[in-house]
Amino acid sequence: MTIASSMEEAGFRPASRIASIGVSQILEIGRKAASLKAEGKPVIVLGAGEPDFDTPTTIKDAAKAAIDRGETKYTALDGTPALKRAIVEKFRRENGVDYTTDEVTVATGAKQILFNAFMASLDPGDEVIIPTPFWTSYSDIVEICGGVPVLVPCDGAAGFRLKADQLERAITPRTRWVLLNSPSNPSGAAYSAEDYRPLLDTLLRHPQVWLMVDDMYEHIVYDGFDFVTPAALEPRLKSRILTINGVSKAYAMTGWRIGYAGGPRDLIKAMAVVQSQSTSCPSSVSQAAALAALTGPQGILAERRESFRERRDLVVKALNEIAGLNCRVPEGAFYAFAGCAGMIGRIKPDGASIASDRDFTDYLLDSAHVAVVPGSAFGLSPYFRISYATAKSELEEALDRIAEACGRLRR
Repeated sequence: MTIASSMEEAGFRPASRIASIGVSQILEIGRKAASLKAEGKPVIVLGAGEPDFDTPTTIKDAAKAAIDRGETKYTALDGTPALKRAIVEKFRRENGVDYTTDEVTVATGAKQILFNAFMASLDPGDEVIIPTPFWTSYSDIVEICGGVPVLVPCDGAAGFRLKADQLERAITPRTRWVLLNSPSNPSGAAYSAEDYRPLLDTLLRHPQVWLMVDDMYEHIVYDGFDFVTPAALEPRLKSRILTINGVSKAYAMTGWRIGYAGGPRDLIKAMAVVQSQSTSCPSSVSQAAALAALTGPQGILAERRESFRERRDLVVKALNEIAGLNCRVPEGAFYAFAGCAGMIGRIKPDGASIASDRDFTDYLLDSAHVAVVPGSAFGLSPYFRISYATAKSELEEALDRIAEACGRLRR
């Protein structure tokens, strides 16, 4: 038997670090929706986690100018000096947190920031407390880095927010991090200063536990909500807080792939070691664009936030008018996370029963041609997520279809 045939028979063996990680339900739903569209079905996809706006012209012009200046070479490993200075000023101006440039890192998206931080800090078996519902990448990245995700359910009755008593019970001698996201993907829930305070007091009593906060949707908050970040609220914890942000959501720059963070110097240095052996520096042109985003005109943020607010109100109102559904009003982001417990057990026109939120979202895609994401994909059932980062006309049509589909279900 040849070596080649032996390998063919043996087949591919995935590394144990990824063996338990499956394909994202979001990607599966996206593929099914794309297949239906290819068949000519009028599918409306409400699963996208990105703004439907274009990157502002001033930012695109800055990128073009950088290309024309020849800024197309490698940059400093974890961010150009100019971009790091702009991030330091952003944290000071908008968040009231003082960092130096060696306490700031820039990477190819916030996802790489998360990966770098966990890879640099987790030993096998270390635990990371993650409230659910959560962005699906959180737990997968923790597992890839050898850690153990500790998922704490936080349902709609709790405002989809972690409470201090839950945090206290979840902490063990193996706890390394707590990971919070405000405003949240998928729930849109946000933590006020009053919400954060009991959690920060709890962490003060556990000096071995560090806090990672994902502030990516910071600029997309509504109804006068006062965004705050923990490093500003509790300076005594600043030395063990990593504050993550980026340009993708606020400035509609998802494809530019720039995320950044501020944190303790030793952690930032360790994260640079990880990045040096993975992607090295982020794109030079994308960094020039991010610099323009952070230092240029900011008025467009309020304009786009108001558009998202109008769509939020449209979606929440329509969902709450459908018997069997309930939807909390989110404080931020561009997602509605609706409860569908009232649909569980109902009978579809074909006689099959809806047994889960995944069954319900499959039914909406198959019968109404509306693609949404089940709460199970985010670690909390029975719910589903709608992204309202799409045109109002599409939202209105999708909501009408959802209402009609729900009306065809029998008790």
